[in-house]
Amino acid sequence: MPEQAAASGRTSGAGAARIAVTRLTLTEFRCYGQLRIELDPRPVVLTGPNGAGKTNLLEAVSFLSPGRGLRRAPLPEVTRRQATSGAGWAVAARLLTPTGEIALGTRLEPGEGRRAVQIDGRPAQSQTALGARAPMVWLTPQMDRLFGDAASQRRRFLDRLVFGFHPDHAGQLGAYERAMRERNRLLKDSPRPDPAWLAALEDTMATSGTAVAAARRELVARLRGAESLMIEGPFPRAELAIDGRIEAWLGDRPAVDAEEAFRNLLCDNRRIDAAAGAATEGPHRSDLSVHHRTKAMPAAQCSTGEQKALLIGIVLANARLLAGERGAPPLLLLDEVAAHLDEARRAALYEEILALGAQAWMTGTDPALFAPLGDRAHHLGVDDARVTARQAV
Repeated sequence: MPEQAAASGRTSGAGAARIAVTRLTLTEFRCYGQLRIELDPRPVVLTGPNGAGKTNLLEAVSFLSPGRGLRRAPLPEVTRRQATSGAGWAVAARLLTPTGEIALGTRLEPGEGRRAVQIDGRPAQSQTALGARAPMVWLTPQMDRLFGDAASQRRRFLDRLVFGFHPDHAGQLGAYERAMRERNRLLKDSPRPDPAWLAALEDTMATSGTAVAAARRELVARLRGAESLMIEGPFPRAELAIDGRIEAWLGDRPAVDAEEAFRNLLCDNRRIDAAAGAATEGPHRSDLSVHHRTKAMPAAQCSTGEQKALLIGIVLANARLLAGERGAPPLLLLDEVAAHLDEARRAALYEEILALGAQAWMTGTDPALFAPLGDRAHHLGVDDARVTARQAV
């Protein structure tokens, strides 16, 4: 029988529409052989020593959305080291949604290095279907360097926000990246690549790439325009912009014209891209620009504390926007989020989560940091891959 940890108590915002995990079941996942946790829609606080398995639980929840999870680890590496040969990991969940409960499941396909997805016991055609059911956003300690890291990290963060509004965004990204990789291979390995095959790949890149750029641009514009959703006080307002050629085209011409211009650009750049060994233009080179609005300063030049506050403010504003559009906020996975926040910002974060009615999964080593939540949250102790209910401090 799997180990089971249960918690009960009152839920803030009773009657509000929610997206929440009410049961999480793990099999051969990281340090967990078998585990089942029963929950209600309240925020979830996981505390315990480093290396106990707290982040592994957040990673498991993150696999209920499209992609490779919050660690982006190769999928076979997620399987528990002590698992029998040929066994693969699996994550199953009962998810509360505004339209009722659904069952989600995902597992590593044995010997294939990819994962299968089931919704209410039926195979889903792709991971994209998860985005429509379980929108979620996460923050990890590694993302504290987001504004100073490579542009690819900021694009990945922005795409995670976009998934909540455009569930097909993951599919468009995948189609674009597959076509781009194949085009790169042809240009590199074939002295005279088939022009018709190149044109077909470039058509896919133009169609999907323009859709990706348009979705990113739309969300940035909505976040930038919805000033009332940006958090005041401890979380400074962020000025957002998306920098990229395709995005710029979409600002002054119809999408169909931007798509055609991108298609022509790819054709014209074949020699340049062959020499570079990569596509030199496209949404894979775009960047998310973030400024501290009050200080009129690039986020990368702000203090570490200000950068984290800006990042949290963007996530909370996105959650508010999504709650207004879809009727419920996304799941929030916040790994070690309280560790480097001062008392005022911690309190503001908790109150915003509760006001949103979001199920936020938060980890930390010190239970006292989460004391302001009281019994408005689940408090679970994690120690050596064992999960037990814990009294609020």
